[in-house]
Amino acid sequence: MSAPLPPPVTPAAGDDVPTLLVKIFGKDRPGITAGLFDTLAAYAVDVVDIEQVVTRGRITLCALVTAPAGGAAAEGALRATVHSWAESMHLQTEIISGRGDNRPRGTGRSHVTVLGHPLTAESAAAIAARITGTGGNIDRIFRLAKYPVTAVEFAVSGAGTEELRTALAIEAAKLGVDVAVVAAGLQRRAQRLVVMDVDSTLIQDEVIELFAAHAGCEAEVAEVTARAMRGELDFEQSLHARVALLKGLPESVVDKVRAEVRLTPGARTLIRTLKRLGFQVGVVSGGFTQVTDDLRERLGLDFASANTLEIVDGSLTGRVTGEIVDRAGKARLLRRFAAEAGVPLAQTVAIGDGANDLDMLNAAGLGVAFNAKPVVREAAHTAVNVPFLDTVLYLLGVTREEVEAANTHE
Repeated sequence: MSAPLPPPVTPAAGDDVPTLLVKIFGKDRPGITAGLFDTLAAYAVDVVDIEQVVTRGRITLCALVTAPAGGAAAEGALRATVHSWAESMHLQTEIISGRGDNRPRGTGRSHVTVLGHPLTAESAAAIAARITGTGGNIDRIFRLAKYPVTAVEFAVSGAGTEELRTALAIEAAKLGVDVAVVAAGLQRRAQRLVVMDVDSTLIQDEVIELFAAHAGCEAEVAEVTARAMRGELDFEQSLHARVALLKGLPESVVDKVRAEVRLTPGARTLIRTLKRLGFQVGVVSGGFTQVTDDLRERLGLDFASANTLEIVDGSLTGRVTGEIVDRAGKARLLRRFAAEAGVPLAQTVAIGDGANDLDMLNAAGLGVAFNAKPVVREAAHTAVNVPFLDTVLYLLGVTREEVEAANTHE
């Protein structure tokens, strides 16, 4: 015979139940939280909600509890006891009577991440005002990082994610800060796939220009590259035109170029942290497998795809072989990597800087324009305009403390 089902749980504080908001603030030290709840325990109250924050060594602790049984006399005794305990701890306290729990949050939940270098009071005020203007309510604010940028996150309810994203993109452009808006939910911390461009994203260089420097045609190639990244030229045509200029270079140049490649500041930290958090990481590039295969091995990447320079009899032929990785190809590879990783497209992140990254950025669940051309910044979900690639972690809700913990053993 099966055991009887337990009775339904009744919430600690319905709308009509008397509650007390107990606020403690002052110099932080060990034992304050335990001391407050030890004091409250003598009155057999139930805890409805708790919030605690420590800023520059000052603690603010709020506890919402049910009023003690016994009416006004018991409540008066509780107040006197809490005030006496707080005074003994050199803390200030405030106790406010009310009814029920916190008011229900509005429908539509989003995380708004703001990156500033620095983050000014003017920027914070403008972002908060814009959130309010969309009908949103700021439920909570906390700091994700103070280095290498100041990153704060607003938990917002009552406004649609897309509406917020549009409104805040306009404000961010005016203020010169970076703002990312993502829907709240479990998927934010679910296992994800991050796919990034290579040239001027994962690395500081344009690989074809490194090859061109050895062929004596760097300026000519750089001009064609810049026009292609701005979307002024068809990528595939520009690729063939630039590669043709490399004809005759010895194969030994490949090793020289690999040695010249400079990772973007924060690249190793980004990848190492993502991997330790259970993410899979890949790269797609309009550059060449001769470099991306090396990066895949050095950085422990899960996926890598790029164009391949044809080499015959120890020399570059001035041609590429195989499937061309262009704008459409990058989006196609993102989908392929996601399928192989078993990650829904909505849980992918794409990072890039050029026009040929746009399809990939728009196909991903979150597209990040990293120090990108204007056309890319305007079209992507969000933009990062500081030269540190690991700041992308803050857009995923990863704190600086988590980053440091993930990299402590290096």
